[in-house]
Amino acid sequence: MSAATDGIREGRFLQSASARRLLSRPELGSVVGAVAVFVVFALAADSFLRASSLSTVLYASSTIGIMAVPVALLMIGGEFDLSAGVLVTSSALISSMTSYQLTANVWVGVGVSLLATLAVGAFNGFLLTRTRLPSFIVTLGTFLMLTGMNLGFTKLIDGTVSTKTIADMEGFPAAHAVFASTFTVGGVDIKITILWWLALVAVASWILLRTRAGNWILAVGGNADAARAVGVPVARTRVALYMGVALGAWISGQHLLFSYDVVQSGEGVGNELIYIIAAVIGGCLITGGHGSAVGSAVGALLFGMTSKGIVFAEWNPDWFKFFLGAMLLLATLLNHWVRKRAEAAK
Repeated sequence: MSAATDGIREGRFLQSASARRLLSRPELGSVVGAVAVFVVFALAADSFLRASSLSTVLYASSTIGIMAVPVALLMIGGEFDLSAGVLVTSSALISSMTSYQLTANVWVGVGVSLLATLAVGAFNGFLLTRTRLPSFIVTLGTFLMLTGMNLGFTKLIDGTVSTKTIADMEGFPAAHAVFASTFTVGGVDIKITILWWLALVAVASWILLRTRAGNWILAVGGNADAARAVGVPVARTRVALYMGVALGAWISGQHLLFSYDVVQSGEGVGNELIYIIAAVIGGCLITGGHGSAVGSAVGALLFGMTSKGIVFAEWNPDWFKFFLGAMLLLATLLNHWVRKRAEAAK
C-alpha cells in the first residue's frame, strides 16, 4: 500500500513538474493563438486548407520570420532595433547599385552589401554600448539616416526612386536560385525563403539553448549590470545581437532584390514594427530576458495566417491591422497570465 501510495505521489509530482515546464515556455501563448487562428480560417475559408494556400501562408510567414528571429534574440537581450525595416531595403539597394555601377558579377554586389549591412549593425551596437543611450534613440536615428540615404543615393546614382534592372547581369540566375527560387514538393511550389527561415530558427534556438552565448543573451536581457559583474561580455554580446539583425536584413534584402530584380528606395518603412510584433506575440518581453526563437517563428506564422487567411475568407482587408493589433494584445495578455501561473507554481 505504501509503495502504491508513493507511486501515485511520484506520478503526480512528475505531472506537476511537466505542467510547470510547459507553462514556463515563452511560446506557449503564441502556439495557443496560432491553433485558434488556424481553426478560424479553416472553418471560414474552404480554400485555406489547400496545399497551395498553405504554401502561400508559409511564404508570407517566412518573409517576416527571417527578420523576426534575430529581432527576437535582440529583444531577449533587452534591446530593439527600429532601423531593421529600412535596413532590408538598404541591403538590396547596395547590392543592386554596386553590381550595376561596376558592371560586375552580381555576387560582387551581394558581398559588398553583406559587409555594409553588417557594418550598420555593428555601428548600432557600438554606439549603444559606448554612449549608453536607449536603443530607441540610437536606432531611431539610424532609421532616419537610412531612410534618407536610401532615397538620396538612389536618386543621385540612378536618377529615379528605383534601381535599374540587373536581371541580365552575370551571376543573377545563381543568386536568384539561392535567395528567391521556388522548388516543387509533391506538386506544391515552395519558396526557398521558407528554408532560410527554418534554418535561422534552428540556429538561433541552438545558440539560445545550447551555448554559452545563449546564457549571455538571457543574462544581459535580465540584468545587464549583474551580468557584467559576473564576467559576461555585455558590450560584445549587444554588438553581436545587432549584427545578427543586420544578417537577417541582408538575407531579406537579397530576396527582395532577386525576386523582382529592381528595388524601390522607399520600401521597408514600418516593417520594423511587424518584426517586433511577431517577436512579442511569440513571447518576447519588451524588458528583455525572456523569449525564444521558436516563439518568434510562431508569431510570424500568425501574421502569415492572418494576412492570407483574410484574403482566402474574402473578408474586408481593411480590418487586417485591427486583427493584428488584437492578436498582439491577446497574445501579450495570455503570455503574462501563463508566466504568472508558472511563477506561482514554483
